[in-house]
Amino acid sequence: MYTEALSIAEYADSEDISVPTGTLEKLYANRAAAYLNVVPGLHDEALVDCEKALQLNEGNHRALYRKARALKEMGRHKEAYETVAKCSLAVPQDPNVIGLTQDLAKMLGLKIRKAYVRSKVRVYCLTDHDKPMGMALGMPDVTPLPAVVDLAKNPLADTHEFKQACSNCYVKTVLDFTLYTEEHKCKKDILLGRIKNQPDKSWKLIRPRPTKSQYVGPYYICKDVAIGEGCRYPGHCTFAYCQEEIDVWSLERKGFICRDFLFDPFGPTSKINLTVPKILQEHHGIFMFLCGVCFDHKPRIISKANKDNPSLCSHPVTKHAFEDQKCLVHILRENTVRYSKIRPYSPQNQMDICRHEVRYGCVREDECFYAHSLIELKVWMMQHQLGKLLPPIKGRFGPPNLKMQFVCGQCWRNGQVSEADKNKKYCTAKARHSWSKDKRVVLVSSIERKKWTTIRPLPTKKPIPSQFEICMHVSIGKKCQYIGNCTFAHSTEERDLWTYMKENNIPDMEQLYEHWLQSQKPGWSEEASNSSIKENGKQIHMPTDYAEEMTGNHCWLCGKNCNSDRQWQQHITSEKHREKVFNSEDDQNCWQYRFPTGTFRVCERYLKGTCTEEELCKLAHGNEELREWTERREFLLMKLAKARKDHLIAPNDNDFGKYSFLLKDIK
Repeated sequence: MYTEALSIAEYADSEDISVPTGTLEKLYANRAAAYLNVVPGLHDEALVDCEKALQLNEGNHRALYRKARALKEMGRHKEAYETVAKCSLAVPQDPNVIGLTQDLAKMLGLKIRKAYVRSKVRVYCLTDHDKPMGMALGMPDVTPLPAVVDLAKNPLADTHEFKQACSNCYVKTVLDFTLYTEEHKCKKDILLGRIKNQPDKSWKLIRPRPTKSQYVGPYYICKDVAIGEGCRYPGHCTFAYCQEEIDVWSLERKGFICRDFLFDPFGPTSKINLTVPKILQEHHGIFMFLCGVCFDHKPRIISKANKDNPSLCSHPVTKHAFEDQKCLVHILRENTVRYSKIRPYSPQNQMDICRHEVRYGCVREDECFYAHSLIELKVWMMQHQLGKLLPPIKGRFGPPNLKMQFVCGQCWRNGQVSEADKNKKYCTAKARHSWSKDKRVVLVSSIERKKWTTIRPLPTKKPIPSQFEICMHVSIGKKCQYIGNCTFAHSTEERDLWTYMKENNIPDMEQLYEHWLQSQKPGWSEEASNSSIKENGKQIHMPTDYAEEMTGNHCWLCGKNCNSDRQWQQHITSEKHREKVFNSEDDQNCWQYRFPTGTFRVCERYLKGTCTEEELCKLAHGNEELREWTERREFLLMKLAKARKDHLIAPNDNDFGKYSFLLKDIK
């Protein structure tokens, strides 16, 4: 049949009748499948058809899979493995692809396991004694599932083993590492892991998770490591080196695990040294105090201390007492804005992450004894370690390993350190030098050297290098010989600050000063905090001046702030906002199968092996997919109820466009 169709296509081509390439691609791929499944021994013909299909579309995963099968049958195992590796990038969770990959890996003697699959999402569902309050009317009861693991300490306890080591006992050999067990003073600064009940009993290094990129997809094994070779980018590779690393990284990214807590933090030998700079170095962002009453309002309102009267919040109507009602919040600004409330630590708090909060939001809110974010858990852990409540965390700005200050340039050249006066008009020296942007310099001091060093402006060279290097002359202890502005850093402190400025889109020293000044406001005197930025005696109103005073609603679903009621109503009724309720990016890695189609039953044709619609089929392809569809609808209903409770969706709004089919059977 396929041969006849291809013959007709060839005839049409000879008559200058165009046949869609998509049709030809499917015909070649399907004929290859027929050669492999129906007519035994025609592997060469199947390979030729796969090559023709891939010439039309090199990303056709079905053609790649069938090509790999043909190559395997022909004994060309290495080529088959390389082909199925390309296929696995397109369909990483396809059981046939995973099975073929494992078979070929065994034939080639590779130590590679199946790709990481989040098949235990149900672990984070409701416990027997905790049922969501405030559910929408008519929502179905959810069958409670047991709490299997202690998430904060070790959610992988049933399947993995972990061990601490250091560079003295875990030593790199030619292509591997060797763990020495001799008695020594171990620093325990390296994490090792291995999967239980596996033939391979060796301990694998689990490196820190790469956080520079914004990649949100599943992690994969480095191709060089997968074929038994050394990685070509050691120290910079963002791919995993082993399955244990994939498992830990995947849970770390979702906030279900903290590597510091993989060992009992209260045990006699454990010592977790958490500090504010260390937390910010890993999670980025800043800590800030906001009005707690406004923050807990439905919908959430973001209001800071009032500039004119710091004892009150900046809400335009209801001025709450700021000092009495303030709450500590971690703010992370990326493509969106995320606010994580840090509740006060008490002995009743449980050192574990609330499984409801990380999925669809905890209905107990501040009454919950569990941490509602990984950063809240770490702050609690730090407070418990210190044995007392922390003093108020002041706003901090800059790289975590550097202290920063702005001083008068003229005084600094004369050997003095003079900062600005309270009005930011002159320096504090007797000479009273003008405090203008061309007269001040930035100094930084690292934790290691504890010496104040001047920092030159960020190089304007385009494009900005991906990473800054130390000047060759300076690195060997000589003076820089370059005539002009050297674009290489003249100290490690300068390199670190330049890198920070590049990563945070701070193009010049003026904007660096503005950001630094804003972060210092909680520490300034009352008079200083009330004054505006002044240059050369003239008051300059910066955009940040008005942003500080502005109060608005915040949507935690989209990470968006709205500064007026009109803007807020436009946002919560937008299609993009509603999409976040049902199909957010954070949920993509939690599910194995397709998004529910609205028809919750198994396809009989699929069970018989005759369904040809594949991804377009409206019915579930198997009991596992049907089970996940049912669970996913229940999860979405809980998320919808939480959004309604937080006033992110109007109470009478039941029109959810293309997602309304999920609610059609709910009375």
